[in-house]
Amino acid sequence: MPNASAPRYVTGRTRPSYPARAVVTAGMPYGNKDLHFGHVGGVFVHADAFARFLRDRIGAENVIFVSGTDCYGSPIVLDHTQKVAAGEFDGTIEQFVQFNHQRQRATLEAYSIAPDLFAASALEPFRTIHAEMGAWILRTLHANGHLLKLTTPQFYDEQAGAFLTGRQVLGTCPVEGCTSEKAYADECSLGHQYEPSELIDPRSAFTGERPAMRDVTNWYVPVGTFADAMRPWLEGLLADPSWRDFAVRSLLEHFEPPTIHVKRDQLEQVDAVRDRLGPHRQEEGRAKSVKLIFDSLEQMNAARAVLGARGIRYRTGKTPVPFRLTGNLEWGLPVPEIDGLSGLTFWVWPESLWAPISFVAAHLEQTGRGRESWRDWWCSHEATVYQFIGEDNVYFYGLAQGAIWLGTQGESFRIDAPDGQLQMTHLVANRHLLFGDRKASSSGKVKPPMAADLLNYYTSDQLRAHFLSLGLGLRNGRFRPAPLDPKPQPGGFDPVLKDGNLLSNRLNRAVRSCFYTVQKYFDGIIPVGEVTPAVAEQCEAAILDFDEAFARCEFHTAMEVGGALIRAITSLWQQANPYSDDCDEAVRRQALIDAFHMVRVAIALMHPVAPEGTEKVRRYLRLGEEFWSWDTIFQPLYAFMADPASHRLEELPPRVDFFEKHPSQVGPDDGA
Repeated sequence: MPNASAPRYVTGRTRPSYPARAVVTAGMPYGNKDLHFGHVGGVFVHADAFARFLRDRIGAENVIFVSGTDCYGSPIVLDHTQKVAAGEFDGTIEQFVQFNHQRQRATLEAYSIAPDLFAASALEPFRTIHAEMGAWILRTLHANGHLLKLTTPQFYDEQAGAFLTGRQVLGTCPVEGCTSEKAYADECSLGHQYEPSELIDPRSAFTGERPAMRDVTNWYVPVGTFADAMRPWLEGLLADPSWRDFAVRSLLEHFEPPTIHVKRDQLEQVDAVRDRLGPHRQEEGRAKSVKLIFDSLEQMNAARAVLGARGIRYRTGKTPVPFRLTGNLEWGLPVPEIDGLSGLTFWVWPESLWAPISFVAAHLEQTGRGRESWRDWWCSHEATVYQFIGEDNVYFYGLAQGAIWLGTQGESFRIDAPDGQLQMTHLVANRHLLFGDRKASSSGKVKPPMAADLLNYYTSDQLRAHFLSLGLGLRNGRFRPAPLDPKPQPGGFDPVLKDGNLLSNRLNRAVRSCFYTVQKYFDGIIPVGEVTPAVAEQCEAAILDFDEAFARCEFHTAMEVGGALIRAITSLWQQANPYSDDCDEAVRRQALIDAFHMVRVAIALMHPVAPEGTEKVRRYLRLGEEFWSWDTIFQPLYAFMADPASHRLEELPPRVDFFEKHPSQVGPDDGA
């Protein structure tokens, strides 16, 4: 057979390039519950599909896909405390996160989400490696002069007799223009950071009382130090189609100069103390506010103290502020003693940023390649780290992580770090996955359905296809499963099945028809011959389009490409009608040659999307795993057979499906 490693019909197109090695990460779900639909449909399915694609595209040995349970932090402490008090859980906090870790793992497996390692930051053997990684990062930042020791006030619940951190305090975000409905001790649900004393109307999550303030000392990384390096890099990414434009613009908003926003109705009070505010300039702000702009954070903070003492309400702008690395929560990753500061634990957000490095190190150790080889994946120009996240986490994985990474380089640093230094990662941020028309939250009015429960109505392949089709890289997606929709669609229309039935109806019927026809007329052996040029060209164009879509992480576009090819198989079949005894023998032979080639390409493209169904097709074709390699993506089925003239397919019994429907689904094609 001819070597078809390059297109024969489609010319003049440059295929996208990929790194020699790639790490794929998928956020870090908190260890206080199982996964809801947003975890799976908003992040994990996309990360898994991309990792599977890369395994086919550049070789499985060159891809590491990791994630894990985020075991530390105040939300977990709070949930554990409340569940034990209510009699809903009987065990230690470590047993609590172990229990939820296993639930999360089972849910991922049910969705055919297959990371090379799904770890847990507080459980062995991962905890030790994770602690060593944290100690290395902190000591390296300190040695490089990029670590700040700051004393700040922290909330203290006098009734409970405990310091409060993270989500143990709830109030209103003080940052100008913030639309978050939830603000915690020093950061809101949209990632804005501020001083605890700035939180509006704080309340203790334990007692509901207004907490007092006590001074504590912690380590910080000075994000502003790295602003001049990160800003032009981010501005350049606006022209990179593989980066989400909204995510880059969101990060660029954080380079505002030190700014205080004050309502116009308080200007008279501001004027009364203006001579004590220090050097600043005033500019027009949004709506009914003005901006007081300072040259440094120190000047702005001094002015804030003056305004606060006079009871003047204000909000701060999105200025690069020091990012806190440590805290005093007992349930946390231990911090090594530096400069006499001891007894601290890492704040959950920074340690979750380097957790994927720890997990890659753990995976490499478990597979016999040595934990220290993690640098070949995180510190090499030949490797790229793709991090799949939700839009609420862009600040942390963008600015905060970028500052930490740059700070480990030394006194001098640069975005294009030399080999051996931590490289900037590629963020793949998705918009919100809404439940109906609203953002769902476990602690809000609209409760999200749990991911495992959705499998009572749909197959994992159907849900994966739907989530990937929503275009979350461009806009918020509305998840409206008919069985759970309080406002059913007209005619019983189910948006999930519109996408899911592309597989369970159209592709399933197409593949079955090919198998049954070749069994009926050719004893299970595909006729050998040349694919019709128009069909070959169509398939090659689909391959190139799909390749480009995945390179840009435009999964909805990839689904459109795959859908068009699948529908083309149906069209070809309807025109030739090869299963009919009335079909001309030559027409039947050519129809099978062309249809099987289109099936070959369609299942190769859909392999990252629907792994269960496509693997079943490959097994019935009696072909090896090499079938999935994109090194031979343009080659026909015959290239994978020792003797095409005698290669007999696995017998397909009647009424056997490759892409199954859920048992609860009955009726005609639901609009696929």
